[in-house]
Amino acid sequence: MSAQRRERVLYSQATIARRVRAVARRIAAASVKPEIAVPILAGAFVFAADLLRALAREGLDLETEFIWLRSYGRFEKPGDIMVLKPPSEIVRRRTILLIDGVLESGGTLARAKELLEEAGAKTVISVVAVKKAYAKPLAAADHVLFQAGTEFLYGYGMDRAGLGRGLPDIRVSLPQGARATKKARD
Repeated sequence: MSAQRRERVLYSQATIARRVRAVARRIAAASVKPEIAVPILAGAFVFAADLLRALAREGLDLETEFIWLRSYGRFEKPGDIMVLKPPSEIVRRRTILLIDGVLESGGTLARAKELLEEAGAKTVISVVAVKKAYAKPLAAADHVLFQAGTEFLYGYGMDRAGLGRGLPDIRVSLPQGARATKKARD
């Protein structure tokens, strides 16, 4: 018999929706507008869908091109970055909105920016759902929905050993013996 997983909601669905709308307004109001959205699969797909709809409501309807990078695999620690699908020629001479779910070491974001620049992107603007505490990240995001500590996050497109991507909120596992709190952070 397996032990029941203890978790708490770090950011609720309603809080995420508010922050997505706010970031979409900032991106749409910026002087340099993205021309094409490039979500990083697989972790950014839920965030990207919400952000693209919010941007369209702000009058910024973007083409979309996906890239697929893998850092975590089925583990909770970042590892080597595998390129499963690089960007196509559609990004050449275009201003890109690079979308990712979580920024921790910055390796995935740095590799994605490198791939886009090698493919001829004019400018890369980046946005992440969560920026985790990390001493010296390899890349920084231009726009961030939330800040978090070092705990492992899942839900809202981010997985835990392949599961949990469809959860509508962002969650964190609690250590053995810890008590769950009912209120999510805003």
